[in-house]
Amino acid sequence: MIESSGFFEHEPDSLRRWCVDRGMPAFAATQLLDWVYAKQVVDPSKMTNLSADHRALVVEMLPIEQGRELSNQLSSDGTRKLLIGWPSIGETASTETVLIPADSRSTACVSSQVGCPVGCAFCASGMNGLERNLSAGQIVEQVHRLGRLGTGRVSNVVFMGMGEPLANYAAVTQAIRTMNAPWGLGIGARRITVSTIGLPEAIRRLSTFAIPVTLAVSLHAPEDVLRRELIPWASQTSISEILDACRDYFDATGREITFEYLLLRSINDRPHHARMLADLASTLRCNINLIRYNEVPDLPFERPADADVHAFQKILRERHINAHIRASRGRDIAAACGQLRQAAEQPPTQYPVPGESHGEAPPD
Repeated sequence: MIESSGFFEHEPDSLRRWCVDRGMPAFAATQLLDWVYAKQVVDPSKMTNLSADHRALVVEMLPIEQGRELSNQLSSDGTRKLLIGWPSIGETASTETVLIPADSRSTACVSSQVGCPVGCAFCASGMNGLERNLSAGQIVEQVHRLGRLGTGRVSNVVFMGMGEPLANYAAVTQAIRTMNAPWGLGIGARRITVSTIGLPEAIRRLSTFAIPVTLAVSLHAPEDVLRRELIPWASQTSISEILDACRDYFDATGREITFEYLLLRSINDRPHHARMLADLASTLRCNINLIRYNEVPDLPFERPADADVHAFQKILRERHINAHIRASRGRDIAAACGQLRQAAEQPPTQYPVPGESHGEAPPD
């Protein structure tokens, strides 16, 4: 676990101790929490109900933000992508995080690790492997930064950025506590989604967590041989074992499971794949998100034909499986599913900041 003294690492009790240990009144912790979370102020000089000496102490010893914004890109569809550097954990450590605005919600797609250990064959995030875990505060900071971009507060969080969240379990669950807490970001459990490649024991552990978040499993293939070709980590377990853990999660939380299925042209998008997937999905309470592949330079995979995507969905729905086709957001700035990287890319065409939020295209 990463040691850090940044503000976002703290909960109320630890922040009160920090204040008292440095000669500040205990109630200063409540003031700090209010400034940062309720008022979204990160500049201590503007925290006017703290004394000048105490503001100076916060500046010197309690950095509100650990990260540095290295780039800020806006897609033509309103999606925003930030590249954040984390100098406290390494000169080259950086992650991407994405804000997806819509008419009724604003979704933060956050990273949990610098790089990714899973190494999915089709994904940019794991091309350089795993560098290290992010701390709870660094995860929370991503959401807080996105909430200050002018499109309104973040209403939903998905752990679908860089990294395998359940491989950084302690930091991810601590971050969720802060996101969910009334003194923190105040985001409801049903609006927080943890996406995993499928680690059965970690899924069962998450089922005992006090905050019943939505569980999403990145399946991407309906049988083990193909799945292990696409996802090296899948060799550690089987689809059957993952489904058993998902049933346990549903029994413990009452939350329906979401399966993410990335469609790759002529690889996993054929009718027989859809029929096999329907057979799996019929054995538990779930829904399926179908995702068109977003191209990554230097990788040999192709985006599926629209007709094949809709045919795949039709087969699932004919088998009474709840299946949606998810719209791709932010493709022109490489912010869509599977496109996030650790290093900055060549900047694409920049678009003016819109005067109003863009609506997210609904599922087909």
